[in-house]
Amino acid sequence: MPKYTTGELAKLCGVTVRTVQYYDTRGILVPSELSEGGRRLYSEDDLRRMKIICFLRELDLPINSISQLLSEENPESVIYLLIGQQEQELREEISDKLMKLDKLTMLKQELKRVDRFSVESIGDIAFIMKNKKKLKKIRSTILLTGIPMMILHWILIILWVVTGIWWPFFVFLLGVGPYAILASRYYWKRVTYICPQCHEVFRPVLKEAMWARHTPNTRKLTCTCCGHHGFCVETYGGDEK
Repeated sequence: MPKYTTGELAKLCGVTVRTVQYYDTRGILVPSELSEGGRRLYSEDDLRRMKIICFLRELDLPINSISQLLSEENPESVIYLLIGQQEQELREEISDKLMKLDKLTMLKQELKRVDRFSVESIGDIAFIMKNKKKLKKIRSTILLTGIPMMILHWILIILWVVTGIWWPFFVFLLGVGPYAILASRYYWKRVTYICPQCHEVFRPVLKEAMWARHTPNTRKLTCTCCGHHGFCVETYGGDEK
């Protein structure tokens, strides 16, 4: 039966000598014998055991868990539990990494929209990203309630043109007014804007906001904090008290 020194075992398993020595001190890979000069010698069984340890370490199983598994008389009763725990930890880690990746992607996108970058701009972007889902939910609510109204609007127009029955359309127009008021109040009580000059979050004067030039994410407003007039970034601001 061949015998392997610490260096030979390390080379066969693709690890360092220090790693083999560490596993020895932890008691999970004790050499089969010592030479007359006191050198550690490992057998074929030790080599197989070392390869198993290396494989489990590649899966990021902790040393303590590997030691527990190797010392069990019935390892099958433990391996599934250890694998399940490690799988859950890896899934959580992947989820965390994906979340961070999404944030980095969003940060890159938001940076492209910044005209004059400063350190404060990062704080603005962080605030926007934090509230992006809430702002999207508000816009979706307005859209989902507005689509049925638009469909009904065109149905009544077609009904008027085809049959000459006009009164349902005018009744509908009477109802549009209150809906528009309620939808506007719902929206404007929940959105705020970030001034690119002073980086403060503010609620604009309603009349100015409704008629201001705008893009999907910005609106040309006068900051109520510093008086700057320009395009400000829209974000969620919570319910107005």
